[in-house]
Amino acid sequence: MKRLKSTPREDGFRMPGEFEKHAGTYILWPQRPDNWRYGGKPAQKVFVEVANIIAKYEPMTMLVNQDQYVNARNMLGPNIRVVEMSNNDSWVRDSGPSFVVDDKGNVRGIDWGFNAYGGLVEGIYYPWDFDDLLGGKICDLEWVDTYDASEFILEGGSIHVDGDGTCITTEECLLAPDRNPSMSKEEVEEYLKKYLNVEKVLWIPRGVYMDEDTNGHVDNMCNFVRPGEVVLAWTDDVNDPQYERSVEAYEYLSNVTDAKGRKLIIHKLNCPSPLIITEEESGGVDSVEGTLPRKPGDRMAGSYVNYYTGNGFIALPIFNDPNDEKAIKLLQELYPDRKIETVYAREILLGGGNIHCITQQVPLGK
Repeated sequence: MKRLKSTPREDGFRMPGEFEKHAGTYILWPQRPDNWRYGGKPAQKVFVEVANIIAKYEPMTMLVNQDQYVNARNMLGPNIRVVEMSNNDSWVRDSGPSFVVDDKGNVRGIDWGFNAYGGLVEGIYYPWDFDDLLGGKICDLEWVDTYDASEFILEGGSIHVDGDGTCITTEECLLAPDRNPSMSKEEVEEYLKKYLNVEKVLWIPRGVYMDEDTNGHVDNMCNFVRPGEVVLAWTDDVNDPQYERSVEAYEYLSNVTDAKGRKLIIHKLNCPSPLIITEEESGGVDSVEGTLPRKPGDRMAGSYVNYYTGNGFIALPIFNDPNDEKAIKLLQELYPDRKIETVYAREILLGGGNIHCITQQVPLGK
């Protein structure tokens, strides 16, 4: 397939909203012992649960390293495609490609640069060479031409689009000095406009408290339900460090308009109670120099906003928390035509992300 030097904006392609129809979903198999406890064995069971949910609604592909291929194939049902593909860690949302479509229903990919959330400055693992190749490999697997954006460091979880001209991101992440340090905010924004084919970029100041792995990805903090409408991670506890961040984002979003001039409808989606890594959970993770440690007593960046919107369903992380039911109720109201599928997702969160972070949709083309 061709690697294109033009941009989606030049060619009339746009990134669709996640809520638009999918041709399928990708997930990467977890196994890193210095990130996933006990070599990823507990996490693998949860990834299988997420994959099985998705496979009920749309084609589902699991990408897996050679040494785990047989194990993954045996754990996954026959309705899930398993493909051997070298990788360093299991965050396909961030290391994989983004996809764009045109009005004729053609699909193309965008292969961003990836440096494991900060490269040699603040990256959370090393090496990341296999992960940096995933964008192009997945596009080849999908038989789509690919826009070469490899000189620009961007993780898919750092952006959301409404499919109608608006992108939302966080300053905390995209302006971090370990992403694209030679570029100004205006230059980063112009790059997003060209490659996502959006007219306006909204900049929330910060992401969820303690989302240190990603420098505050927006997909843990805010998401488009549909054009002109968002959910925002929230807490009513004024003593919680998350409160300041949520209020800051709410005030910003309340005072901006989207690309079409709409004032945003903002739904507050309460976070779970603070989730703390236990001694037992920390003890199962290998201690390796250069990898972000999982220390007992550390707070995790728990958020219900990190859900995945698929064909006819929402895959929602829950945490055995009193706010689980509130999250289910709100999202069912916001997505009346989709089934809310819940997954007890603490094991994914222990790895540093959640359901949205481990998934990557391919939009439906012609």
